[in-house]
Amino acid sequence: MKLRLLLSLFFLPCASLVSAQNFEQRIDSVMRLMTLDEKIGQMNQFNGFWNATGPVPAEGNSLERYEILRKGGVGSVLNVQGVKEVRALQKIAVEQTRLGIPLIFGCDVIHGYKTLTPIPLAEAASWDLQAIEKSARNGATEASAAGINWTFAPMVDISRDPRWGRVMEGAGEDPYLGARIATARVRGFQGDDLSAPNTIAACAKHFAGYGYVQAGRDYHHTDFSAYTLYNNILPPFKAAQEAGVATFMNAFTAYNGVPASADSFLMRQILKKDWAFKGMVVSDWGSIQEMMAHGYAASLQEAAELAALAGCDMDMESMAYVRHLADAVRQKRVPEARVNEAVRRILRLKFALGLFDDPYRYCDEEREATTIGSATLHKDALEMAKKSMVLLENKGILPLQLNEDVVLLGALANDRTAPLGNWRVSADNGTAIPLTTGLQAYFPDLRWAGGPVAWSGIEAFHAPIQVNETDTTGWAGAMALALSAKTAIVALGEHGYQSGEGRSRASIHLPGLQEAFLRALVQQHPRVVLVLFAGRPLIIPDDIRTKLGALLLAWQPGTHAGDAVAAVLLGDHNPSGRLPMTFPRHEGQIPMAYNDYTGGRPGPSKEVFWSQYNDLPNSPVYPFGYGLSYSTFTYSVPKLQQLPNGKVVLSVEITNTSQVAGTETVQLYAKLPASKHGISPGRQLLDFQQLPLAAGATKKVVFMLTPGSLAHFDAQGQKHLAKGKVTAWLVPNSADVANSLTFVID
Repeated sequence: MKLRLLLSLFFLPCASLVSAQNFEQRIDSVMRLMTLDEKIGQMNQFNGFWNATGPVPAEGNSLERYEILRKGGVGSVLNVQGVKEVRALQKIAVEQTRLGIPLIFGCDVIHGYKTLTPIPLAEAASWDLQAIEKSARNGATEASAAGINWTFAPMVDISRDPRWGRVMEGAGEDPYLGARIATARVRGFQGDDLSAPNTIAACAKHFAGYGYVQAGRDYHHTDFSAYTLYNNILPPFKAAQEAGVATFMNAFTAYNGVPASADSFLMRQILKKDWAFKGMVVSDWGSIQEMMAHGYAASLQEAAELAALAGCDMDMESMAYVRHLADAVRQKRVPEARVNEAVRRILRLKFALGLFDDPYRYCDEEREATTIGSATLHKDALEMAKKSMVLLENKGILPLQLNEDVVLLGALANDRTAPLGNWRVSADNGTAIPLTTGLQAYFPDLRWAGGPVAWSGIEAFHAPIQVNETDTTGWAGAMALALSAKTAIVALGEHGYQSGEGRSRASIHLPGLQEAFLRALVQQHPRVVLVLFAGRPLIIPDDIRTKLGALLLAWQPGTHAGDAVAAVLLGDHNPSGRLPMTFPRHEGQIPMAYNDYTGGRPGPSKEVFWSQYNDLPNSPVYPFGYGLSYSTFTYSVPKLQQLPNGKVVLSVEITNTSQVAGTETVQLYAKLPASKHGISPGRQLLDFQQLPLAAGATKKVVFMLTPGSLAHFDAQGQKHLAKGKVTAWLVPNSADVANSLTFVID
């Protein structure tokens, strides 16, 4: 008790937090007081294990964990939410442990807390970095009001395989766009001052290569080259580190035969040495223990030692450190210096969050009551949802007219849960505004029918969705309703729990009976508008797609699903979204990305001996960067100016040739010169700008390229500037071959 009193006097609250140098001095003072077991306790993270405002656990696993907590054996907990629960658990750490070191409270705030924004892949489709940053800022504001001070986001994994369910959690296939979005989300979560009670620590995950799981199967093996690592996988992580991200999380997967949680090359060499990262690295859930399943560690004890030696600072839910690390140190298998380094990083984060100055700074019940679900959060979530949507097809049907004879069909027409998306551990089922409600604001007498049920059973994070494959009840009634109207809007797609962690799909067609229902509908009705809810690129077969009157990709838009979709369909919002992932024609093309390497025989050729499918075009159905608008835009011939300092200025004039104001996303791609240091993609994104244009207006877009813009890494991680002939394109999407120009870099 006296020792805790001494600490409380030493760490008096101050008007402004001390400098980083003083952090280190204060960390020194804490560590001098810590036993080895207390140090290792800081490296241990538990999932919320009992209702902290209820009675103390009397038996079982919860009692064991409670006793570990009281002895100072826990540094962080996750999934403890709400000010009362957080305060109760923090009180045990601060008032009942020997040293009173506060806990960090983590939670998966992936696309909002209670007020859900679109899934991250959908937000990436907005290409609006300011809106993405604001969305993360709002998520941090709401979560921190509930006592949370650490999120396990952003996920910055690059992936080219839409079968992998976790593509919904990232920014897509491109390392440049991914890096820009990583920066925006880190800034949004963390703000300018981590000690502010409305900011939370961010976590760049999963380090590194998780998005390259073979066959798109979650938790599966990965096998990629060092060249791929440096040029495609690491850029968003490096951007997050440069943006000041507080923490990194290991991948579940392995690189070069070494599980990421034991990979000293990734953690010690690249992250902590080459990048000089001063923050903390946490394992993914149980990933230290999973080294045994990988066949890399023979026991949990060995796994604990391997992870600690490699630089994993905190163990999430393996119990590996708290059970085995002290013995490993005492028996000289792990130097105590490695433990000290990890604890310094953890304590540094706690000081940065202001927890030593006020352990209860995130426990303001009044702020919780006034912040969560506020009108401002809902307004911004609605705007983000509208910006994320991508118009993929339109034969002049959209925008709808207020006097139009329309009906609404489909399994997601009145669904209040499926559009919420995955990773909504803090939000409740049934809280999405359905499309019926959104459209009734424009069509008060809207007629609608659900058609065949899409799924049944439990709708929960840990349960598989039960897809209806046989029951056609409701089919005939929905078809009859459709044929009674001039225009049929049909809402189909994936449930939010059909994408995300553990939700890999071998087929990425519409699930269950939905594809057959849609095929029957377009064969009989000439004006069908498909609203596609999805957490990944989906395949709509050509015999259906070519007969659609319009196709709006709504993704999984969150709380404001229905009113956002309705605003786009009626033209109150002119769609401006662009695809952050390629949409393949067939699963056989996967993995697929616009910026793939060409190979030695790119073709086309009159003979068969070139890189092709004999039964399918190489091209996607919708390329990266693609999206339509209710406006039309034309591009002038681009211009080039080379400056003496190696910089290159590229410019193009964009004209809105329509009568509708809209936003164009101008994209700059390039083919780098030949280089003995490694091959380059056929084209790669170098920059982009979003350009709002009034009807009939013309604006000039200017891009500045530096020698660093035209660079790539070799397989040893060395950066090389381009020298030679460069071809560049200023275009509206990655497949557009117009507006090219060439220049030479010496």
